[in-house]
Amino acid sequence: MSGSRRANLFRRGLALFGSGDDATLDERRAAMDRIDLLPRPRKVDYADAAIAGVPAIVATPTRGVPERHILYVHGGGYVVGSPRSHIAMAARLAKRANAVTSVIDYRLAPEHPYPAAVDDCVAAYRAIVERTDPALLTIAGDSAGGGAALATLVALRDAGDPLPGCAYLLSPWIDLTGPSDSAAQYAGDTPRDHPGVSPLFAELRGLPPMLVQAGSKEVLLSDSITLAERATAAGAEVLLDVREGMWHVFQIFAGYLPEATRALIDAATFIRTHTPAARVTAGV
Repeated sequence: MSGSRRANLFRRGLALFGSGDDATLDERRAAMDRIDLLPRPRKVDYADAAIAGVPAIVATPTRGVPERHILYVHGGGYVVGSPRSHIAMAARLAKRANAVTSVIDYRLAPEHPYPAAVDDCVAAYRAIVERTDPALLTIAGDSAGGGAALATLVALRDAGDPLPGCAYLLSPWIDLTGPSDSAAQYAGDTPRDHPGVSPLFAELRGLPPMLVQAGSKEVLLSDSITLAERATAAGAEVLLDVREGMWHVFQIFAGYLPEATRALIDAATFIRTHTPAARVTAGV
């Protein structure tokens, strides 16, 4: 199948959230944030916060007591995007996974090249772990955010930090060596094949279980496939989930597009399985 009729309509409608080729960086950032014009899910509390000094929007489901935490890293090529552009999708994931979900506003390039984004992710993770069992924590991210999430896992492992229960990567951008202005802006003076910039080239041993979702019409499909192959060869548990007919980060239309909603439901099941709530009451 090539995707539903509704999916094809949504794909064409992506232009509503875009900007012209001659748009300034500020205009591109504003265009990305227009995604927040879509209604945010109800029965979720939204709070502005600072996590280790990193601004964030924290989405907390209001039905019942959340049993886990998700640290979400938004996409946008490291140069655009914010918690506003991704909070609705993150909140839907929060509700399905019964998780407090923090979408951090990490520093963007070109003002703040590598390693600023990863440093902010590491700092936020460590602050969350101060009050949350890491076994109940998930690191998630889409596109560049998926790459930053993977680089964060590698940095945490190398520093000896306790790792999260699992990771959820949506269409992760993990090889920045190809032609791309935003990759050059993000890398700055660091070679683009540096493992921190392009975590595809990192040692992937000892990482937590990962769900990698992508679409079959995905501009970064090869990144997802190669990551799954290399991480599996390094001994990691990886579930590669390629959705037929879907495009880059289609999950952002969850709540409107059945295929996107189904993908987030399956991701929430993966997260619940690998961050079991029974750990919350262990020893009490």
